[in-house]
Amino acid sequence: MDELDLRLLDDFQRDLPLIPRPFAAMARQLRTSEAEVIARLRRLREAGRIARVGATCRPNTAAASTLAALQVPPQRIDDVAARVNAESGVNHSYLREDDWNLWFVATAPDAGRLAESLARIEAATCLSVLSLPLVRAFNIDLGFPLRGPRRSMALALPTDLGAMRPGDAGLMQALSSGLALEPAPFATLARDQNRSEAEVLSRIAALVRARLLTRVGVIVKHRALGWRENAMVVWQLPEAAIPAAGGALAAVPGVTLCYQRRQVPGVWDWPLFCMIHARTRPEAMAVLDLARALPELAGVPHRILFSTRCFRQRGATITEVAA
Repeated sequence: MDELDLRLLDDFQRDLPLIPRPFAAMARQLRTSEAEVIARLRRLREAGRIARVGATCRPNTAAASTLAALQVPPQRIDDVAARVNAESGVNHSYLREDDWNLWFVATAPDAGRLAESLARIEAATCLSVLSLPLVRAFNIDLGFPLRGPRRSMALALPTDLGAMRPGDAGLMQALSSGLALEPAPFATLARDQNRSEAEVLSRIAALVRARLLTRVGVIVKHRALGWRENAMVVWQLPEAAIPAAGGALAAVPGVTLCYQRRQVPGVWDWPLFCMIHARTRPEAMAVLDLARALPELAGVPHRILFSTRCFRQRGATITEVAA
């Protein structure tokens, strides 16, 4: 990639211009042409360096979701991963260094269908699924800078669930799947949704303001861009200590995600999660050292689960879609 590619990826991970010709506006900022921006985005998508130009949706708003894990014998990893990914609602799946080694995010239009999906995985694999739904978000915006020094990410603000309107779930699904890479992508989206372009743009802006969409922009694939060390760190601490610890942890430069998830007593007693994306393992460990030095986390038991393989990374299932 050249400097223009890097700027395209780094400058537009969020705040995609919500106007009829967004790529033309991006081109003006980059001092190039609309056709060049579109051509480069297409090439980056085909090369597997970006997932889409679209949106990420806040979990458990328009749909139900959970982070889940399986304890898979090493000789069964490929087969079980294939069976997990056969579920259309599984949008991320990774192999991690832990007894609970196969981790995946599962989504569905509602809680009932999510439970059915997890039950199918258990039946297909003959393994118990550990389901850890989100309890509290401290930072769920993965759009961190790809260049320059690491910096703190913004804390998650409350979501206005009352902002949802009829038809918004379908719009969120389309944005989670990705916009057409053409001069007027919102016009194409509007035609697909049987709505006007002005209405579509207005609703997307409203969903962003309500934080039902966490960001709209270029959704990159970090591993393909050299950020190959993804550490999920989990912390064991009492409920009363989680709000302060989570807020402090989310502010550590280099911590890219931070949230609280449900515990399963006796099985999973690690309620506070953070993600660290880094180019090398020593770089990730240096970020973790900053976290471990926080007064709120001093001496707190924790586990480090580095990912070693990525089986799937794509947008969430908001409405029923084909596998």
